[in-house]
Amino acid sequence: MAHRILAQVVITGSRVLGRAFAEAYKQALASQKYASAAAKDNPQAMNNLASSGLTLDEACKILNVKPPMAGKTNMESVMERFKRLYDLNNPEKGGSFYLQSKILRARERIEMEVREAERRAARDQELKEGQ
Repeated sequence: MAHRILAQVVITGSRVLGRAFAEAYKQALASQKYASAAAKDNPQAMNNLASSGLTLDEACKILNVKPPMAGKTNMESVMERFKRLYDLNNPEKGGSFYLQSKILRARERIEMEVREAERRAARDQELKEGQ
C-alpha cells in the first residue's frame, strides 16, 4: 500500500514539474521573440532595455512624467517626482524596497535616454561644423 502512495506522489510531482518547465520554456521563447523584434526596430533598444530592465515608456509611467521629446525633458520635474516617490516608499517608514528600486531604475532610464540624445546631438553638431 505504501509503495502505491509513493508511486502516485512521484508521478504527480513529475507531472507538475514537467508542466512548470514547459511553461517557463514557452515564456522564455516569447521573451526572446519580443527582444528580437524590438532589436529590429531599434538596434540599441536591446542594450537599453537590458541595462536598466525598463523601457522608456514604463519609466515615464512609473514617475508620472512626460516622455522626452527629441531627447529633451525637464529633468527638474523628473528629479522632484523621483525624490518624492523614493521618500514615500522608504522601507524604514513602512514603504516597499521593491517599489523604491523600480523608482530608482525609472529615473536612471530617463537620464540614460537624455544623455544618449545629448550625445547624438553633440555628434551631429560636430559633423555639421566639420563640413
